[in-house]
Amino acid sequence: MGAWCFLDHYGPDDVALTGGMQVPPHPHTGLQTVSWLFSGEIEHRDSLGTHCLVRPGELNLMTAGHGISHSEDSTPATTVLHGVQLWTVLPERDRDVAPAFQHHVPPVTPVAGGEVRVFLGSLAGETSPVPTFSPLVGAEVRLRPGATWTVEVDPSFEHAVLVDAGSLTVDGVPAPRDHLLYRAPGTTSLTLYAAPDGDGLRVLLIGGLPLGEQVVMWWNFIGRDHDEVVAARTQWQAEIADGSAPAPRFGRVARHPHPPLPAPVIPGARLHPRA
Repeated sequence: MGAWCFLDHYGPDDVALTGGMQVPPHPHTGLQTVSWLFSGEIEHRDSLGTHCLVRPGELNLMTAGHGISHSEDSTPATTVLHGVQLWTVLPERDRDVAPAFQHHVPPVTPVAGGEVRVFLGSLAGETSPVPTFSPLVGAEVRLRPGATWTVEVDPSFEHAVLVDAGSLTVDGVPAPRDHLLYRAPGTTSLTLYAAPDGDGLRVLLIGGLPLGEQVVMWWNFIGRDHDEVVAARTQWQAEIADGSAPAPRFGRVARHPHPPLPAPVIPGARLHPRA
């Protein structure tokens, strides 16, 4: 949807029972990771030398470009881990850019019946300073029980609303918790209504200009065809096989207690692109 290609909505997880998030160094190509938490704390390290904490209400955006590796681990202070990680495809012209990392704390903007935090793009009069490679919007919206909020949106965008807490109605269409509502281009506004019962509504609103490109997604790689993904996997495996050898594409994550994750075996068939 637009350049948004992956959404992992996880938790709330009791870390005492689940062990939390423990993801050793692993690679990415051709995408940006967008990390957003509702509760808990995650320690991010990457091969650029970045060491940063992901906290609720704060954006961590990592550009993989030609190649990067990073690790993600919930901290000892975390009791309940709950959040979202999304990926966006880098368009053809930018997919081999140099890797990068941005951290941003968006302001809390009051709106009718609640508040919004705009972490990417523009919405409700707020604009995020974080650069994107295609037109996008991303925001967390909270509404009080029974509140209605109408927001103008870009009619050239596709939009979707992920319900994290509460019950939502968008333009008369209901959606319970953990559901995603989609609106095609042509919409000039969205009207969000929070059910009057419960503790209110918390949703993630995302959108973007239709990408118009085909991509192959497999494991942590995004490419344009099967052979490109196979080549990225082969290079990652070669780089982690000898820890003393140079790692020119994906680099190394320093000071992580666990070795890098090996890539899964490629399926015994060609990977087909998705629109």
